[in-house]
Parts: sequence; C-alpha cells; structure tokens
Amino acid sequence: MLISAKGRYALRCMLDIALNGSEDNVKLKDIAERQDIPIKYLEQIVSALNKAGMVKSERGPKGGYRLSRPPEEYTVGSIIKLMEGDTAPVSCLADVNDCKRSDRCVSMILWKKLNEAVNTVLDGTTLADMTDWSSKGHLIEIEIPDY
Repeated sequence: MLISAKGRYALRCMLDIALNGSEDNVKLKDIAERQDIPIKYLEQIVSALNKAGMVKSERGPKGGYRLSRPPEEYTVGSIIKLMEGDTAPVSCLADVNDCKRSDRCVSMILWKKLNEAVNTVLDGTTLADMTDWSSKGHLIEIEIPDY
C-alpha cells in the first residue's frame, strides 16, 4: 500500500488543526504555510474532511477550521481511509470475489497478515498520540510503540 500525497496531506492537516486549534479556529493559509501544502490542494482536502464531519468550518474574521471531536476520537486509519479508500496491500484482498485463486492462494495468508498489521497501526494510533509525539520533539528521540 502506498499512501498518496492526498492521504499524507490530510493527516498533516488534521494534526496541524489538533495542535493549533484548541482555542481558535485555524486558517487554511496558516496550515498551508506550516505544512508546505499548496493551498488549492488543501482546499480540496479540507472540503472532503468537512463533508465527512471530521472538521467544522466557520466564516468571518475569526473563521477557519477546528476538529469536530477531541483528537482522541480520530484514528489515523479513519483519516487515511477517508482519503485513500481501502488500505489493502493487494487488490485481490480488497475484493476477494474478484480473485479466482483466493480459495487456494497461499500468498493470501501473507496479504491478510500484512493488511491486519497495517490496520492495527493505523486504527490503533490517534491524533492525540501524534500530538503527544509532536510535543516530545525530535522524531529520533520518540520511542515507537509496539502494537
């Protein structure tokens, strides 16, 4: 599975809002600058996040975006899956009915294990976890949790 720029940018956007939107709404231009994301692309991403109810928008001078729920309630998996769709590592796992060999394919065991591992990490990590990692500073110093 290769996560596209859209998925990565959506995660960075949500993390930026979680880190900077506790008291005030966060403006798109500020997110774009901090995260080095083209504003036009960010508008498309935030539109999808807003439509899915992950963020709330407010117009006006103090307008911008904020999370709809606390960071603890967002899994990385929910954000990535919204933007990417299925996260299966191979297409035959995404739709087993399309594979004529699925009932006798030994490789399917590997793909299922890989899919479970990926989803365990994505669904077991929240925005709150990531804000905590961010507050600890440099990535090299952060201990990677076991899943």
